[in-house]
Amino acid sequence: MRLLMLGGTEFVGRAVTDAALGRGWEVTAFHRGLHAPPAGVRTLTGDRTTGEAGLRALAGGTWDLVVDTWSGAPSAVRDAARLLSGSAGHFSYVSSRSVYAYPAPAGLAEDGPLVTGASPDAGHDVSYALAKRGGELAALDAFGERALLARAGLILGPGENVGRLPWWLGRTARGGPVVAPGPPDAGLQYIDARDLADWLLDAAVNGLSGAYNTVSHPGHTTMGELLESCVRVTGSRARLRWTDPEVLLAAGVEPWTDLPLWLPAGELHDTLHQGDAAKAHAAGLRCRPVGETVADTWAWLCERGGAAPQRPDRPAVGLDARTEVQLLAAPGSP
Repeated sequence: MRLLMLGGTEFVGRAVTDAALGRGWEVTAFHRGLHAPPAGVRTLTGDRTTGEAGLRALAGGTWDLVVDTWSGAPSAVRDAARLLSGSAGHFSYVSSRSVYAYPAPAGLAEDGPLVTGASPDAGHDVSYALAKRGGELAALDAFGERALLARAGLILGPGENVGRLPWWLGRTARGGPVVAPGPPDAGLQYIDARDLADWLLDAAVNGLSGAYNTVSHPGHTTMGELLESCVRVTGSRARLRWTDPEVLLAAGVEPWTDLPLWLPAGELHDTLHQGDAAKAHAAGLRCRPVGETVADTWAWLCERGGAAPQRPDRPAVGLDARTEVQLLAAPGSP
């Protein structure tokens, strides 16, 4: 198989590239040259944000599969997909479950209502949800039944450049009492980037098309299991202090950003952690245990000296140390 990876040097794109190389595929990475691709990858350099002129390096090539993880202006997906529609057999777009109209009720499948107002011609001034839906429309317009829309949710694993799991690993590694958002049995739904990558490649080989919610089943793990795994793999003496959501919210703690991955019960939790992923699992998606994801992410962080890369378009996450001290010292704190 000949894979064209649009990007392919960081996180999900890198996971797809590594998986394809592991299968002995011929891999070409089209990117801006800001990060080095893995050894054995053919490199084409260009900047898709500059329109058709930035895609000239793609002219004349032929590929069996294109994988695109773009989350910016939908027009960039549109231009690349149109150019490649006659020279590539299949187009897989890594989208997001954010394309569903909010709030998405628990158990929502791929036929649920979608955000309105998205356009494949939109520029950078659109929300993440509209950008991803616009990218879907661009892929469908150019490739039709040869387009696969992988609607991922929370993505974790080695290479993460958003900072969610790396923050928890760094915090537990420092030891001491750690504010842990309760309840510990709250279910989490996510996908390891490597499992997503393997499924994308298998799906293309099998000629799958259309939309798939590519995440674990709801409750694949819990907040408790994930944080306990962080304590275990770091070998620290951290002590998890489980704290009621009401206490955290009253203290001004922001779910998802101050305490990454955590969402209190309600609409947003159901939207992000309760989606129906049966279709993708029936089509071969397999999700590794959370302990493996946590351990491998910690090993990767250690190789990097403990510092994870940070996407420039995403804010840093994590609870302010002073706020944590105040929470732990509050009367009645666990």
